[in-house]
Amino acid sequence: MAETHVLFVEDDDVIREATQLALERDGFTVTAMPDGLSGLEAFRADRPDIALLDVMLPGLDGVSLCRRIRDESTVPVIMLSARADSIDVVLGLEAGADDYVTKPFDGAVLVARIRAVLRRFGHAGGPGTATETPEEAPERGVLAFGDIEIDTEGMEVRKGGETVALTPTEMRLLLEFSSAPGTVLSRDKLLERVWDYGWGGDTRVVDVHVQRLRTKIGQDRIETVRGFGYKLKA
Repeated sequence: MAETHVLFVEDDDVIREATQLALERDGFTVTAMPDGLSGLEAFRADRPDIALLDVMLPGLDGVSLCRRIRDESTVPVIMLSARADSIDVVLGLEAGADDYVTKPFDGAVLVARIRAVLRRFGHAGGPGTATETPEEAPERGVLAFGDIEIDTEGMEVRKGGETVALTPTEMRLLLEFSSAPGTVLSRDKLLERVWDYGWGGDTRVVDVHVQRLRTKIGQDRIETVRGFGYKLKA
């Protein structure tokens, strides 16, 4: 099986080199770049399986780099932020990132988050991980909710007959909602089911992805139930 290719863009030499070595010890192939522009060039040349982007990068910052990558690809992106409460976290998620990790981070935690994202995207995620089993795969068929059609076999969404471009994370989120229309799903439950978190996570990840999904399928399609979570209107 081919090794998972990680693009890692980080301007701090010590963090970049130490993290690259740690990821390579876990069986990943790593392309490490020191700035946003070289990171974008490496992404276009190598087409990695996943991108790890520091928020604060010289030349082209991490949020802008994430946006450029998302314009060209649905490859999973994890942002690295120095502060958990930074507005940069939300900006990165709004730019199309799938998750984020706060610095300083433990190498084992970073690897676990990478593998969790890759499992959602159907990659092996490096040695020792598993892809989705047939029992976990969504039920085949076409689901309809008003003018929204979800083709669970072709993994396509149409609104009013027009194809809607969703990232894999947005698709998994929509599939989770569509599996129980009208049922309120808590943020913690969505973190567990969509982001594969077996531990506590930042619910801002859920909130931003729900908002991104709303802009694509309709603001009124997913309802906020204050104090509880979200539900898809049947």
